[in-house]
Amino acid sequence: MKLWGGRFEGGISEKMDRFNASLPFDINLLEYDIEGSLAHVKMLGREGIISESEAEKIILGLKELKAELLEELEKDKLDLSQAEDIHSLVEMRLTEKIGAVAGKLHTGRSRNDQVALDMRLYLRDQTADIKALIKAFMKVLLELAGEHTETVMPGYTHLQRAQALTFGHHLLAYYFKLKRDYERFEDAEKRINVSPLGSGALAGSSFKLDREFTAKELGFARACENSLDGVSDRDFVLEFLAVASNLMLHLSRLSEEIILWNAAEFSFIELADQYTTGSSIMPQKKNPDLAELVRGKSGRVIGSLNQLMITIKGLPLAYNKDLQEDKEGLFDSVATVKLILELYPEMLKTMKVNKEKMKKAAETGFLNATELADYLAAEGIPFRKAHQIVGKAVLFAAEKDKELEQLNLEDWQSLFSGIIEVDQKKLKEILAVEAAVNSHATKGGPAFKETKRVIAEERSFFDD
Repeated sequence: MKLWGGRFEGGISEKMDRFNASLPFDINLLEYDIEGSLAHVKMLGREGIISESEAEKIILGLKELKAELLEELEKDKLDLSQAEDIHSLVEMRLTEKIGAVAGKLHTGRSRNDQVALDMRLYLRDQTADIKALIKAFMKVLLELAGEHTETVMPGYTHLQRAQALTFGHHLLAYYFKLKRDYERFEDAEKRINVSPLGSGALAGSSFKLDREFTAKELGFARACENSLDGVSDRDFVLEFLAVASNLMLHLSRLSEEIILWNAAEFSFIELADQYTTGSSIMPQKKNPDLAELVRGKSGRVIGSLNQLMITIKGLPLAYNKDLQEDKEGLFDSVATVKLILELYPEMLKTMKVNKEKMKKAAETGFLNATELADYLAAEGIPFRKAHQIVGKAVLFAAEKDKELEQLNLEDWQSLFSGIIEVDQKKLKEILAVEAAVNSHATKGGPAFKETKRVIAEERSFFDD
């Protein structure tokens, strides 16, 4: 069934029909298309544009049709070649069910405002689902961080050991990244939650449509203020994909670290069998495939964002068929993000943390050098000079194949001659790895006590 054709003498070619069709993917909008139609027909009857009896017949038919189509879809019995798009399918099947009165459903409406509405309803639900999944993920990170507030590990810059911190502090970094992602989705909801229904093809309608009624009926905050914008706008999709891409960037970075930490060269963690796979040729292999796939699939979501930006950049107002390309990448991105958010927390909850390996790595490589420079600066030596002195101390220790804390009194006296009086006991205290971590007690620092404070405060985020 086509919702157009009176102006045409010849039929569309079979190949063109297949090329033009979108039902195989916009079937994802089935429930939302019917939900929007129910609100629209209620308004038509309420305003006297169609009779109340006609409205009631259409409403009953739509409700029955929704159940039928969902059942067919679930049982894989729905023929997706029978209509051009989701709108055509619903109207065709409704006509079969209730007769010609079904044709009155489209009064005062265009597929242009209809699809814009469907997309907003869909994204509103998906955003709520993703927010809930992010929040659950954040809770896992917070609980895991709470278990490791005193698990010392190296912090890195340039992938070189830099300063000691804790595994809990490191996990909190990702907790706050996800918290910002949660807030971005929450902010995007405000712009998604605007109704375009009643905008028509581009110029509204000559019928007396109550757009505020349909907006309220569908749970929108308001109706859009410009019909042309209402049907041509896809920035709400772009914004969703941008926020989803940012989320995937964060998860990709975490995945890279999981992959490194799981490698034998680090051995900081061991991933559970459930979230790893083996090799077809090397029997010993246990590959971190979940983390690798997340890292790879981040490009997939980012690609969907780029594709839609490129599609939209040259479009004149209002609707153009190019906008049909706003769906497949979006649907794929939603499915990808949701599955990852379901799987990832389970992988983290089941991984083993090798505290001894982490601490040993933090005790080698002069990670306490900054603390020594800070100590000298606190004794009145300009920090830049202290930096040079400690740099020479590191070189001296490296040549002796020792760590700074392994240098003896004579070594320190030689290094600090004419600079400060050596207090070996004090040096031993400040160079201990736990002391180095706990000396960084500024707000947001890795000190044990500060990390515990942050975790305690963040628990209130989950109170509701």
